[in-house]
Amino acid sequence: MGGAVLATTLLWTAAHTLGVELRIGPGGGWPSQAVGLPRVAGSTLVASLLAAATRKGLDLLTDTDRASTLWIRLAVTVLLVSLAPLTFVRASGGARATPALMHLAVAAVLIPLLAPRNTD
Repeated sequence: MGGAVLATTLLWTAAHTLGVELRIGPGGGWPSQAVGLPRVAGSTLVASLLAAATRKGLDLLTDTDRASTLWIRLAVTVLLVSLAPLTFVRASGGARATPALMHLAVAAVLIPLLAPRNTD
């Protein structure tokens, strides 16, 4: 899970260094807020812990091979759903690409980490 936090931290740092401003807002005329490094690292950690808890729950409900298959399908579905709102955001290319890369980086770390199959 530290790898996922490290990946998003590095991507946020690179975007910040390049002058990409990441902001989120509820819309409807409400002001948006800057997305700082603590929010990125914290939300990545929370997502990683939820992912690990979900995998553990799947392991308790079924055998390891089936849990692995279900985990991969669920994780890919969550990834695709998390990327969908980025298609509707009015922002610069960098401000849209950075969160997309962060989501992909977390998936690239967590899916293989939490998806091992039973090798017996």
